[in-house]
Amino acid sequence: MDVTHPTAGWEQVGERYYRKIQLYTQVFDLDLDLDSFIVAGAPYGGALALYRNEDKLVAFNPTKTSKPSIDIYSCAGKLIRSINWDKGSIKGLGWSEDEKLLVVTAEGTVRCYYDLQGDFTQFSLGNGADELGVKSCKFYDHGMVALLSNNALISVSSYDEPRPKLLASPPEEGEVHSWNIIPPAFTLSRSVEVLLSIGNTVYASDATECEDRFLDIGPFTHIGVSPNGKFAALYTTTGKAHVITSDFQTRLSEYDSRSKISPKYLEWCGNDAVVIAWEDEVHLVGPGGSLARFYYDSGRVHIVPDYDGVRVVANDTCDFLQKVPDVIEDVFRLGTESPASILLDAVEQLEMQSPKADDNIQLIRPHLVEAVDTCVNAAGQEFSIHWQKQLLKAASFGKSVLDVYNSDDFVDMCETLRVLNAVRFFEIGLPVSYEQYQRLQPQGLISRLLDRHEYLPALRIAGYLRLPTDKIYVHWASAKVKLGSEDDDAICRKVVEKLSGKPGISFEAIARAAYDEGRGRLATELLNHEPRAGRQVPLLLSMEEDELALDKAIESGDTDLIYFVLHQLKRKLPLATFFRVLNTRPTATALVEASARDSDGSGREDTALLKDLYYQDDRRTDGAAVFIREALQQPESRTAGDKLVLAAKLLTDNAKENAFELSALKEAAALLHAQQVLESNLNDNFTGLSVNQTLFKLTKLGYHGRAKKIQSEFKVPERVSWWIRLQALVARRDWSEIEEISRARKSPIGWEPFFNQTLQAGNPRLAATFIPKCTGLEPGQAITMYEKCGLRVKAAEEAVKIKDAEAWARLLEAAGRNTQEGQEIERLGPAVFKR
Repeated sequence: MDVTHPTAGWEQVGERYYRKIQLYTQVFDLDLDLDSFIVAGAPYGGALALYRNEDKLVAFNPTKTSKPSIDIYSCAGKLIRSINWDKGSIKGLGWSEDEKLLVVTAEGTVRCYYDLQGDFTQFSLGNGADELGVKSCKFYDHGMVALLSNNALISVSSYDEPRPKLLASPPEEGEVHSWNIIPPAFTLSRSVEVLLSIGNTVYASDATECEDRFLDIGPFTHIGVSPNGKFAALYTTTGKAHVITSDFQTRLSEYDSRSKISPKYLEWCGNDAVVIAWEDEVHLVGPGGSLARFYYDSGRVHIVPDYDGVRVVANDTCDFLQKVPDVIEDVFRLGTESPASILLDAVEQLEMQSPKADDNIQLIRPHLVEAVDTCVNAAGQEFSIHWQKQLLKAASFGKSVLDVYNSDDFVDMCETLRVLNAVRFFEIGLPVSYEQYQRLQPQGLISRLLDRHEYLPALRIAGYLRLPTDKIYVHWASAKVKLGSEDDDAICRKVVEKLSGKPGISFEAIARAAYDEGRGRLATELLNHEPRAGRQVPLLLSMEEDELALDKAIESGDTDLIYFVLHQLKRKLPLATFFRVLNTRPTATALVEASARDSDGSGREDTALLKDLYYQDDRRTDGAAVFIREALQQPESRTAGDKLVLAAKLLTDNAKENAFELSALKEAAALLHAQQVLESNLNDNFTGLSVNQTLFKLTKLGYHGRAKKIQSEFKVPERVSWWIRLQALVARRDWSEIEEISRARKSPIGWEPFFNQTLQAGNPRLAATFIPKCTGLEPGQAITMYEKCGLRVKAAEEAVKIKDAEAWARLLEAAGRNTQEGQEIERLGPAVFKR
């Protein structure tokens, strides 16, 4: 049991303490010379990537392969994956915040390994990187910057949607001695900022400009930026380290290493100290130039920076250097008399059954809540399981004495420590600190376990923290179909047995993994277990299972999904094949037909598609209807006639059933021919007009003889022709012709339409001549008609004729007794009206 006191690894640096925690021992094989490797570590205790340094000569070893590879290890030295590399010289090796490995070649190709199993996406930096060549790269949470040989800078702000952009260029003629970046989250411009040591000064470049910071103490072999982006550390060729604010306005401290050898690393340990590392010696420099030294006997060390400290990686050990957290210092610092320290001593006294335990409790009773909280928080910051337990015991003892205490934080910390201790175990090798875990969150931690195929720990942690497990099962099943050696049926059976009844499982994601692995039959079998058709269909389409995709869409009843499948099939299949697919699926056929009738949402038809569809289905009447609608829309009568001929041809095969339609087509063709003759003779447009409209236009133009001929040829009823003639003459204001008609003895439509039409057209005089000819009028209707024409005297005569005293009196009052019109009306009235 590790019972070493926590202060054993502490070093005082200025006014604060720093601690070195040994995370793992015997990390790498002794025959692995770390000095020959480039080492890049993922944040939050993540994996280590090792690649042989191409600039160093290595002794030939016949027992080892000479093929280059990128080896991914856990911090405990467990090999997770070895990736063969044959894509040329590597100029950049780094990690994203979510543990994606980024590999950048000299030609500007970037590979993003999105898991730890060798799967990757790839993109190019462009912007001339392939010709100029990449010199080096820097990485941050979700992006990177590449420095080219001409000092040009290319920024990528997202690996998921890479859009490489040029930053403002520093001077081309100056040699870049070292450089680093300030992530966008810590800059005012919200653009990544690049610091470059050129000459004796530093240039700061972002998306818009490159500025000289006007230093005179360079050149600098190393530039380091603190995790919060507020400070920069500069290491000169003379062995001095300067700490300044990142805006270069204030110099904070200076440290002289007195070393003539340039260090291998300069990194920040949190935001308060700088780590400078040579091959086997590490200097921790705090505020004011305060110093702590650490020596390693096992040879070359590598420094991996993290959010709250640095990992020191050597062959035989992996250590974590960090500032001692305030709560830990409060409890364990020598000479402290804090309430938390006294509470911890009390629980130790209690274990020894000493009465001093109660004395300690009484001593700190006014501050007991504070002491309990401090012990709980300190337990989270401890890596030693022994001291975690002791601190939690102290907290438990303290809260048992209190009358009222909210135990939620205590319970949460117990859960968190169980999770952290599980993943820190050397078999997994994720030495996540409490602060890192707060940033990573449980979901992020589980994602890292899945990338390592550590499914059992992931399931236990998810269950323990009451988190959903569907993604874990889907990830396991996807890996199973990719890597499983069994036949398709056996794998499908195992996956279905394991996942059946579990909520939220997406069999589509598993099927896609199988399809990407080239196991199409297995993918189809797995898709049958996906309950959501919307997830089945896209994959079936990409698998060329077109008819199955359409059937699944139809089964779902989702019209939009069916339309989506039909659109995809129409684009990729020959038309005849497309219609054969539709042939046995009436729902799909109906939707295609409906879509073609309003192809763009404006009411216009896709006539070509409709004709092909009706031809394939042998729907001749519907096909003829398409030609007829086309004919009605043609501006030229000749073209319209041709369309009608084609429509008639489709109907002639079954003339008996289509007798009416053929007759109508014959008449329509005759009308088009007649209109073509009219257009030729009269130099006017008649195409597209109906028979009635043609009659109206001819009458309005004054071609009464031609109108009579059209009436006779197309057997227009007398009543209809009179109506059309009346409306045309009124529209033409041909009053003389209408007056001539009024002399006729009879009208097939009566005389009231003549009265109404002429009166509405503004000719009351002519309208009045039709009133005596109107028969069958209601009593008093003639009075109203004369009134509408403004003839009150005539209206009064009608009133006297039918002995309507009320109407006569109304007319007299409207005309006025003193007017000539009123006197005539009064004279017409019999004596009986005047009483």
